[in-house]
Amino acid sequence: MKFSITLSARSALVPMLGMAVVSCIDPRPPGYDYLADVGGPGRHQATGGPHHPPPAIPDDVSYWDGDGVSGAPLIRINRSQQKASFYKGGVLVGVSRISSGNEDHGTPKGNYRIIEKDQDHQSTIYGVFKDQVTGQTINDNVDIRVDKIPPGAVFYNAPMPNFMRFASGIGMHTGYLPGYAASHGCVRMPHQMAEKFFENVKVGTPVIVE
Repeated sequence: MKFSITLSARSALVPMLGMAVVSCIDPRPPGYDYLADVGGPGRHQATGGPHHPPPAIPDDVSYWDGDGVSGAPLIRINRSQQKASFYKGGVLVGVSRISSGNEDHGTPKGNYRIIEKDQDHQSTIYGVFKDQVTGQTINDNVDIRVDKIPPGAVFYNAPMPNFMRFASGIGMHTGYLPGYAASHGCVRMPHQMAEKFFENVKVGTPVIVE
């Protein structure tokens, strides 16, 4: 089955579902809208998954044509083009737009392999501060290692669904795509593509970062 995930009607072809190992209980109710001050179940399900807003620019790049195709999987991540390509048996079967690491937290070049898969991954390092009473966002770019929780605030771990770790602290996952490299080193993908990549890789799948 082939689909392309633009922000047009084609985005409805696949139903939407909802770094570091979670070390605490997530206080968010089911369906909590991580980045919005006024959340609710399904807010972003049409394009960005259960936790993230839709991409900032239309996605005319991403597609999947790998269902029913056999062969050993391999992923190539092109940082200059902000694309990830999925191969089966050497045949290109899918391409995803991405957002890789920013200037301060670059995604390292090299040859890797998938070392962990976690469909409901969350970061224990990055997240947001919200007011405990109003739910209003106080800081949407928190590094809990250096940012102290303000009085009356709560830290919410950043959700990273469909997490595919290929290096220490770095993996591919569902995330917000602003149209440029903006992550802390991970490779963010549109939710639909992250789901497809996650379903079709296994521990040991080669990942080449160029």
